[in-house]
Amino acid sequence: MALEHALLVSLTERPGSGLELSRRFDRSIGLFWRASHQQIYRTLARMETDGWVSVETVPQTAKPDKKVYAVAALGAEALAEWIAEPGPLEQSRSDLAVRLRGASYGDRAAVLAGVREHLAEHTTRLAAYRAWCTRDYPDPSVLTGADLDQYLVLRGGIRLEEFWVGWLTEYLTAHGFRDGRRAPSSTTEGPERRAPSSTTEGPGRRAPSSTTEGPGRRAPSSTTGRTVG
Repeated sequence: MALEHALLVSLTERPGSGLELSRRFDRSIGLFWRASHQQIYRTLARMETDGWVSVETVPQTAKPDKKVYAVAALGAEALAEWIAEPGPLEQSRSDLAVRLRGASYGDRAAVLAGVREHLAEHTTRLAAYRAWCTRDYPDPSVLTGADLDQYLVLRGGIRLEEFWVGWLTEYLTAHGFRDGRRAPSSTTEGPERRAPSSTTEGPGRRAPSSTTEGPGRRAPSSTTGRTVG
C-alpha cells in the first residue's frame, strides 16, 4: 500500500486540509499506517498534480488561506482498483524483537530499559484507543457499512496494543521485573533486610546454648552427682 491510498480512503470519508488529515491520521488510519506531516503534504501535492484530488482554497480571517482536498474522479477510480487487488501477506518486521533475541550478547540492562519504555508507550496507546472506542461506538451492534469498518479497524488497533502490552510484560516478568520495576530478591525480607538466622533470637542476640541453664550459667555435667552425707 502507498500513502496515496491511505489518503484517498481518509478523503473519501471526509474532505479536509493537510493539517486536518495529519490530525485524522493520528487517530484513525494511523493505527496501522503512520506518516509524518511532511510526508502527507508532499504526497497531497503529487496527488493534485496527478489529478487524483481536487483543491478548494478557503479564505480565513487573519490566517493564510486553507487548501481543502477532496477525491477527484481519477482518484476514486484508482482507489477502487487498488481495493479490488489481492493484497500481499503482511510481513512482520520488529527491530525490538531482534534486540530481545540478542540481549544475551550485549547490554541486557539497556535492552530492559528500552522494553520498559516501549511498554509505557503501548500502555498509553491502549488506554487512548479504548477510550475512543467507548466514546465513539457505545453500541457496536447497530453499526453497518463504513461505520462498522471503522469500528473494526479500531478494534484491531486495540487488540494489537493488547498483544504488545502482554508480550513486553511477560518478557520483563521473566527477567525479574514486576509492574515495570525489578522485583525484590526471594532471599530477603523487606528492602535491604536479611532474614534473621535460625541460630539467633531477636536482632543481634544469640540464642542460649543448649548446654547452659539461664544466662551465663553452665549446666552441671551429667557425669557428676551430689556428695551425700
